[in-house]
Amino acid sequence: MVKQEIIWFTLTSLLLLFSSSAVETQSKVTKNPADQLVQVINNNRTAHHLTALYSNPGLACIALQYIKAYEGNCDDVGGPKAKKPEDSAFAESFAPNCNVDPATLTQITGRFLGCQSEYINPDRAFSEVLMKDGKSLNILYSKNHTEVGAAASGSDGGGPYFWCVLFSNGKSNSSFVLEGGEAKVSRPGCFSGANDDCSSAQGRFQSQYHLVNCVLGVLAVIGFAFSI
Repeated sequence: MVKQEIIWFTLTSLLLLFSSSAVETQSKVTKNPADQLVQVINNNRTAHHLTALYSNPGLACIALQYIKAYEGNCDDVGGPKAKKPEDSAFAESFAPNCNVDPATLTQITGRFLGCQSEYINPDRAFSEVLMKDGKSLNILYSKNHTEVGAAASGSDGGGPYFWCVLFSNGKSNSSFVLEGGEAKVSRPGCFSGANDDCSSAQGRFQSQYHLVNCVLGVLAVIGFAFSI
């Protein structure tokens, strides 16, 4: 009788632990980090009495395609081996991959690109990865920009982690126009203005790690119950 009560208590605990893990997993889903990065950028601009920039989802989706063109090669970003996608890629592949009408592509007036091995919060990515020197500040505070698009992506859900911001001088209702009104959402990666929650790979790993610990703990209790 005692053993049955222990087993019943253990099974109940198992259900509760799985439920709490599911809740915690949901709590790990944060607001889109690319949206947060745009907010940091606009906060810095308005603090310097400059206008906030329109968050253009078409431009942001193209920023994500810009990241994907590096194919996870962090060494190609910055330094003597620095590379960048061909300008022709914007019309030939980036726009079609995002459902952006190529005829509405507008001049890119500035860009930030950074890469690091570990995921960090958008505010740190802004200050520690993207703001490298005086040239970066000149881009940030340029009066030529009217809109912005940001993207963040790991490689297959893990590091290295890329951050990309593209600026443009287009008009919000006529540049980087999405055919059908929606951008193609592709994973891994997040882009601003997509009305899409997107958790970091670090958050997913922590949730999975917690779930595994819960399962192992319950199995240990079950083993103890049957050994009585």
